[in-house]
Amino acid sequence: MLEPEVVIARIVPFVRDLCQDGSQHVRAALANQITGLAPLLGHGPTIDHLLQLFLHLLKDEFPDVRLNIISKLEQVNEGMLSSVLNTQSQGVLIRSVAVIGIQLLADHLLPAIVELAEDKSWRVRQAIIEYIPLLATQLGKEFFDEQLSSLCMSWLGDTVYSIREAATINLKKLTEVFGVDWARTQIVPKVVAMGSHPNFLYRMTTVQAIGVLFDTGYSGSIAY
Repeated sequence: MLEPEVVIARIVPFVRDLCQDGSQHVRAALANQITGLAPLLGHGPTIDHLLQLFLHLLKDEFPDVRLNIISKLEQVNEGMLSSVLNTQSQGVLIRSVAVIGIQLLADHLLPAIVELAEDKSWRVRQAIIEYIPLLATQLGKEFFDEQLSSLCMSWLGDTVYSIREAATINLKKLTEVFGVDWARTQIVPKVVAMGSHPNFLYRMTTVQAIGVLFDTGYSGSIAY
């Protein structure tokens, strides 16, 4: 494995230049690989040398570039935390580092993710939806409810069927992450309210979402 110092001195400058490459295909290929540097560098160097490059690629005008970087964001989060988490055994220290990582995620990556949630490319929107359950496990219930809950519900009314379908599956995965009790208070009332929406797409999605929630083992009452 390459030493972080070698990666910073030899590879990062080259990667920085490729982020500005005139070919969208080169940038897309880079977006598919650049996040692999995060676990090599660890928390501090990832923030110092890579974070701005990730954000730059997340805003690229070419959809495949945005799509590729989104699909690998898990590696970014791992890179921010792995170097310390792998060397500390005390629970308090581990939780402290995790909080720092979550705050960085919220401050830097989350705004870009929220912006891409309304991306003009439906494939990018779908990739963001598929990333949400992982993000939820890292942010926790309270933060998720405040920052992303409404966004997840809005996808249920997307004009593209694949997005609406992905949004219902997302609800199922979120219920698996946070539990049935959470779904009973945070999801079910909002889904039920959609049943009286004037747009038939919302009403159709309501039926699908209810079916998906029951598949998770939800046993509460659902009434209009």
